[in-house]
Amino acid sequence: MDHHHNIIVSDQVSVNGFKTLLTLSSDGILQWSDRGPHKRCLCLEKEVTGFSSSDNLIIVKALVGRQSLVRKRFVFEALSHESLRNLCDKIQGYIDSLGRPKKLFIFVNPFGGKRSASKLFTNDVKPILEDANIEFTVQETKYQLHAKEVSRSLDLTKYDGIICVSGDGILVEVVNGLLEREDWAAALKTPLGVVPAGTGNGMIKSLLDSAGQPCTPAHAVLAAIRGHKRSLDVATIWQGETVFFSVLMLAWGLISDIDIESEKYRWMGSARIDFYALKRILRLRKYNGSIHFVPAPGFEDVGEADGSCVDSMEPLKPRQRGYQGPRVNFKSFNWRKLDGPFVSVWLHNVPWGAEHTMAAPDAKFEDGYLDLIVMRQCPKLALISLMSKLNNGDHVKSPYVVYIKVKAVILEPGTRTGESAKEGIIDSDGEVLARGKGTYKSNLKSLMVYDKLQVVVDQGLATLFTPV
Repeated sequence: MDHHHNIIVSDQVSVNGFKTLLTLSSDGILQWSDRGPHKRCLCLEKEVTGFSSSDNLIIVKALVGRQSLVRKRFVFEALSHESLRNLCDKIQGYIDSLGRPKKLFIFVNPFGGKRSASKLFTNDVKPILEDANIEFTVQETKYQLHAKEVSRSLDLTKYDGIICVSGDGILVEVVNGLLEREDWAAALKTPLGVVPAGTGNGMIKSLLDSAGQPCTPAHAVLAAIRGHKRSLDVATIWQGETVFFSVLMLAWGLISDIDIESEKYRWMGSARIDFYALKRILRLRKYNGSIHFVPAPGFEDVGEADGSCVDSMEPLKPRQRGYQGPRVNFKSFNWRKLDGPFVSVWLHNVPWGAEHTMAAPDAKFEDGYLDLIVMRQCPKLALISLMSKLNNGDHVKSPYVVYIKVKAVILEPGTRTGESAKEGIIDSDGEVLARGKGTYKSNLKSLMVYDKLQVVVDQGLATLFTPV
């Protein structure tokens, strides 16, 4: 036994009829022997989800394993009633000291991705929450923006967190709903979690990957149960009166076209993205336009000086209620600009845009900057090779890619080169923000028009459950 750690409790128990000492040390390690020569141990903080007791039995529930977590139960029989009560009190006391959530509000999106979220909740999420003795309220989302409406008026004093069993879409709705509340500043302290059950699982992939963990529902639930928190930058995107709060990304050009237009090939299943990406590269579109940006320290020499832009960021119109956008004086910034034509423009808040797309390898959750990834001219073969490097982030090393950090951006999108009657699609967090002329489904109404829009990031505005 390690001498540095004090023992909180140590008592004789029986495991499968074998008497052994069950010890809990001050670093939260539960240790015992079962018939074999080796000591068994469990880390309360990292592996134990919860425990229960009945008669003289203590049943410890845990998630064990590295790549794939398995639910296990360990049963100890106390030798007396006093011993049982003492062990239970000490184990419970230790678990209580971890500050874990006791009540969670859970959104389940039955329509997302593979339409399997309800089944996934029942099979993979609920049993773990029950092991952890967590009380939960489940709300199935019935239509688009349902989660946003619910979050706008939810009594947050009743919950220690909100979990979205879905892709990124529901998380984005929840953040937008919280930011529209009177008490938005307090509301954003409510930690949010995602259990991957959608098509794009960029946020939870980014969180788990940053801890070196695989993107699985069990790892995601465990992160929420353990109750560790971190803050998350939120970008405000606005155009005139219209505002959208983004936590993942904004895309325009090639990537956006692939994401949105590949819907036509839904019948192909997951192959549709690769198929349509190739089609789009072979018939490559370039877009006129310009990007004005405020570079982060170290990137001041990218693009060219942009004197004309000093007054061009229009302030956010005061809103009736909720968060009023970042308080910044744009006139004092050092603006730079990049002119098109562009093949693709990406603005990223977290590293992964989807489970297999590491768009911005240097992105941080709470550094107060967005990562800007711009592709201007690029030969087709080089582009095909770039697209194949998206799964590990190596595309940013290409001489055809500009990769920098920025604080604010004004995007001025233009027409396709050589086709002035056609424009592009701007998409943010998986939703179409604007559809230009002659684009796929351009008759549908979108939140904004295909024209100048402004983006500023606010540091650490929201709160996430994080694996470490």
